[in-house]
Amino acid sequence: MPVEFGVLGPIRSLHGGVERRVGGPRERAVLGRLVLDANRVVSVDRLIEAVWHGDPPASARGQIAICVSRLRRALGEAGRAIDTANPGYVARLDDDAVDWLRFTSLVGRARSRAAGGDAAGAVALLREALRLWRGVPFEDLPGLRAEAVWMQSARLDAVEACAELELRLGLHHRVGEELTAVVAEHPLRERAWAHLMLARYRSGRRADALRTYQDARRALVEQIGLEPGRELRELHEQVLRDAPELLGAPRAEAVPVVVPRQLPRQALPFAGRAAELAELDAALAPGPDVPGAVVLSGPGEVGKTALALRWAHQRADRFPDGQLHADLVDDFGRPVPAPVLLDRFLRALGVPATSVPDDPGEKVALYRSSVAHKRVLVVLDGAVDHTQVRPLLPGGANTRVIVTSRQPMDELVARQGAHRAFVEPLRPEESWQLLTMLLGHDWVAEERGEATRIVGSCDGFPLPLRRAAASVRSVPHRLDHRRLTGVPA
Repeated sequence: MPVEFGVLGPIRSLHGGVERRVGGPRERAVLGRLVLDANRVVSVDRLIEAVWHGDPPASARGQIAICVSRLRRALGEAGRAIDTANPGYVARLDDDAVDWLRFTSLVGRARSRAAGGDAAGAVALLREALRLWRGVPFEDLPGLRAEAVWMQSARLDAVEACAELELRLGLHHRVGEELTAVVAEHPLRERAWAHLMLARYRSGRRADALRTYQDARRALVEQIGLEPGRELRELHEQVLRDAPELLGAPRAEAVPVVVPRQLPRQALPFAGRAAELAELDAALAPGPDVPGAVVLSGPGEVGKTALALRWAHQRADRFPDGQLHADLVDDFGRPVPAPVLLDRFLRALGVPATSVPDDPGEKVALYRSSVAHKRVLVVLDGAVDHTQVRPLLPGGANTRVIVTSRQPMDELVARQGAHRAFVEPLRPEESWQLLTMLLGHDWVAEERGEATRIVGSCDGFPLPLRRAAASVRSVPHRLDHRRLTGVPA
């Protein structure tokens, strides 16, 4: 009997087309969190946050176990999809069994159609995606309010994208009613206001189009104290002068399919770290039963970045949809704000700069939607704290993340279920191996005392060892001068 779960509105479970009662608010919160993260392990701590929203009782962990047990009984055979998986639980579900996953898949396919010039096909897919929505997600579940916001943002993005394509196709009569409802409920969505203005103008309602601009400006000034952005102002100016380009459907611009390859060059030669690389392989393997995110924690210059890039380059073929990389501190050691990094990621993923939203929450939603069904690796280097990292974590089951940090990142481990690996200094034999690879067997054999001093002074930290080797090579007489110059002994 087919089972479907719905979160695009009140949470529901359908068994053979018949709705089955899920339970009380706690059970619905647990089910909502598990279904939203289908095929990914959800830690008990995240389930506690979903149920009690920051104010859990002392018995919370035990009560979560009770909620899961009740859910399994209430769902009958479908309850078998909820498995125990350290450090929490996982709902093993097909993409077709969850309306949210179907929605994001349809939107992704629509974007590909639009990029290929098939605007009509893209509109059909977007309309199919939007018909899946039945109401407001998680309306009675405060612990999932943040998730509801970015889900709603993804829906609004789809509405605006569909309206833009329909305007290109000359179907301006279709979009007015829907966009009127959008701007009434979300008056800060400038893109929706712009599409509504254009639709009214092309319907022969010039005065209404001008009035729409005034309504938009009033809402923006009153609510956030800002004038409309450039796109809306320029459209207003075009309407005022009846610009000819407004009369026909704008030319559809080809949107290239972009596969980002942002990994920096890895430090070579590379020595040791076999156990650490194997640990990364296990934690970031394909499939639903792995953490999917790893925190490499350790002191500065111990080789966290080199290890992360070594694994990323060796396994790049696992991520055909791209590899994203970001330094989380700038050249002056200051943390880079997450919204700035999201802007860079979105542009790297092919999102036009004019389509990147200003609202930080909307940036996160668009980023996660853009990679939801892609096999992408994200390397976040030099994280300062978990608050900087959390907006940069994708939600797709096939994405993988490596975070390097001098901090232990306990919150990422607890809340996101990330696997943490503490990076230790190189073992003595690995330090010798690296020095030999850098300076050659002959130099290490002939300058054994100097080599011993370098290895000892660097204490297993590869970056100081590389600096010392570079210093040796920068002074010719410190290498085998006779061999290099050919002067006889």
